[in-house]
Amino acid sequence: MERENMVKSVSRALDIIEIVSSEKDGLGVTEIAKQMDINKSSVYRILSTLVQYGYMEQDEETSRYKLGYKFLEMSSKLLESIDLRKEARPFLQELEKETNEVIHLVVYDQGEVIYIEKLEGTETLRMHSKVGKRAPMHCTAVGKAILAHLPSNVVLDILERKGMPRHTDKTITDQDEFLKELSQVRQKGYALDLEENEYGIRCIAVPIFDHVGKVIAAVSVSGPTIRMTDERIEQLQARMLQIGKQISARLGYV
Repeated sequence: MERENMVKSVSRALDIIEIVSSEKDGLGVTEIAKQMDINKSSVYRILSTLVQYGYMEQDEETSRYKLGYKFLEMSSKLLESIDLRKEARPFLQELEKETNEVIHLVVYDQGEVIYIEKLEGTETLRMHSKVGKRAPMHCTAVGKAILAHLPSNVVLDILERKGMPRHTDKTITDQDEFLKELSQVRQKGYALDLEENEYGIRCIAVPIFDHVGKVIAAVSVSGPTIRMTDERIEQLQARMLQIGKQISARLGYV
């Protein structure tokens, strides 16, 4: 019984962290208790423990709770421990220097991609992406690059679970059409996002494979439509394919 209560407390603590993390300005005890449908005293005890260990902070003026810097510390350690970032960074820096555009490195996780590296380039470009943020797979070049090399049953499961919501009027929302595009991506070795995720932004991406030949990540170049013309994308194709092979080789892929 004691073990069951301990597991329940951990579960509630994780739920509280998830709820608080979604609110930029934080939440009060009453708001959290209402969302979780549990009493305020239980929420307060858990919050107090999280504050004690640095996972939560309480604003002295508003009494609202926000995530603590412990999460930033832990996420930094996690990112540092990922060999992919270390091995890929020199190649990403080369690509940034050559293109002056935004360079992204993402990993695949539970039907989405997560940005683990972003180099801003020297040109001005405002994008929604940032390190640690998740993004859909069906409307991003990095997502397509990864999906094209996942087993078909996994791809269908992701599309079923996540859907294919329209982000712009250029987003592919028809499953059959999308599967045909993935087939072309496999053949060409690269994927494109032609304003399918954000208006005014075009991207080209290539997959990255690990030592056993499993697709685990993707790297992309993103820029505004005025610079990422059809001609420039065509010029980038060979270089992107080379970068993908070089990073994969650093991970042991032959």
